[in-house]
Amino acid sequence: MTELNRRKFLTYVGTGVTALTVASTGLGALTPKVEAKGKEAANELFGFNKKVSGLNFKPIAPTSKDDVVLPQGYKYDVVAAYGDVINAKGDTFGFNNDFTLYFPINNSNTRGLLWVNHEYSSELFVHGARGADGKYTPAQIEKMLYNQGGSIIEVYRDGKEGTWKLDTSSKYARRVTGLTPFSLTGPARGSKTVNSATDVQGTFANCSGGKTLWNTVLSAEENFEYTAKDAGLNDTHYGWIIEVDPFDPNFKVRKHTALGRFNHENAAMGLTNDGRVVVYMGDDKKDACVYKFISKNKYVASRGKANSDLLEEGTLYVANMGKGTWVPLTVETVRKAATDKKNNAALEKFQTQADVVVFCHEAALLVGGTPTDRPEDVEISPFDKTVFIAHTNNDSHGNFHGHITRFIEAKSDLGSLTFDFEIFAAGGKQSGFSAPDNLTFDSYGNLWTVTDMSSSKLNQGIYTHFANNGMFVIPTMGKDAGEAYQFASAPIEAELTGPSFTPDETTLFLAVQHPGEETENLNNLTSKWPHRKGDTMPRPGVVAITGFKK
Repeated sequence: MTELNRRKFLTYVGTGVTALTVASTGLGALTPKVEAKGKEAANELFGFNKKVSGLNFKPIAPTSKDDVVLPQGYKYDVVAAYGDVINAKGDTFGFNNDFTLYFPINNSNTRGLLWVNHEYSSELFVHGARGADGKYTPAQIEKMLYNQGGSIIEVYRDGKEGTWKLDTSSKYARRVTGLTPFSLTGPARGSKTVNSATDVQGTFANCSGGKTLWNTVLSAEENFEYTAKDAGLNDTHYGWIIEVDPFDPNFKVRKHTALGRFNHENAAMGLTNDGRVVVYMGDDKKDACVYKFISKNKYVASRGKANSDLLEEGTLYVANMGKGTWVPLTVETVRKAATDKKNNAALEKFQTQADVVVFCHEAALLVGGTPTDRPEDVEISPFDKTVFIAHTNNDSHGNFHGHITRFIEAKSDLGSLTFDFEIFAAGGKQSGFSAPDNLTFDSYGNLWTVTDMSSSKLNQGIYTHFANNGMFVIPTMGKDAGEAYQFASAPIEAELTGPSFTPDETTLFLAVQHPGEETENLNNLTSKWPHRKGDTMPRPGVVAITGFKK
């Protein structure tokens, strides 16, 4: 029997139940079969050949340096940072950028649009402290709302310098903010549960997201409760998945209520074997659930953006991990569970499907959804359609370093209502990382993950070993399968978020969020990143990383 290296992941991507057997029995003899199948899958990954390898670098060591630290041979350009003007109108780049998504212009790998989420604001750096009455002024609220939401910026790589830059003359660049009018779709639209609203004000608390099959952005509203309360807004209008077309300002921005209201981290879209749209989602809080939505109707590529209506009608499910089943979150299922449990309060609360989607977390627990350890990013493997979930951590359960779970849908069908699962990776000193967050794949099948250790705990106690937050590359096949290699380190008190490649994988966009977050006054900054001339404060920003080679 071959002993598995402690730094290996608990299993390997590519063989479904076989991989689960490897994990549960520790039998290394099955590994070559896993690798062989993984290599076969890699040849067809995404429907095109492998591009630029993500593993041609010497891993860096953990560091507490106030910079984006990269391996030798790689460099970064600051494309945009908080307050930068993005267009001729004078709109400015928002605060605390998170998710990024690159959209080529004319199929270019050197010019395109970049959608960037903006998650939350800051009293110290943005809108100022509350007044003596404990409230913000209207001007402060307007600034708070403006600096959340999303930025659409046009970026290009200068042919002479090889440097990525912001094109402020772009006809596409604009902001989508907490002040932008949105339309509600789906079962909650116009319902009593959302105070009869069909249109609502703005989007904020935008964490991660995803891309639709029809080339629009899905952005996830996460910790919306705080901004909604501070701005005096109805919180049932927030906590949704929103959709925006970065190329078309006339595309009505919308919130898809059929996908449920909770603390959304991201949205990963795929197709069932019979052609319906599936969206996987995590609820980023302690003891929260994993969800998927399956559309009623099938995706038709020729319909283009009209396919957006697929997100208005379908069935939302929650994962029962103890039984390996997806439980439908319909008003009938929820009311039956309430009846069986003789829960009169729930019967009173859940009378329509609008009630179910608005109070989704409560409904999910009622029908048997499994509470988990902060399910953040969810991504569908391009190899075999298994589903990876970053469970960041849950200190109330003693899970301080988090783990990555892998769901294996029955018959490799994203439309299946049964699944198996495994702990694909466990954070901790033995693996070299803690608190996995956003995930993405490259065309070699390497899994890229960034970490989300709390700023207040960095370089202290059990987190000392990891130094600053970072980014890691994890092969899923070959002799290095399961090893985590550190590719980047974040500035002081920052986290790296929203990794997004250009189609040819020669550039990686990455957000640097909340550098210097623990700063208490502007005269004693804990970080000065991005160290630009004239800056008097740390500025969240997006960088473009280059240096990738075949």
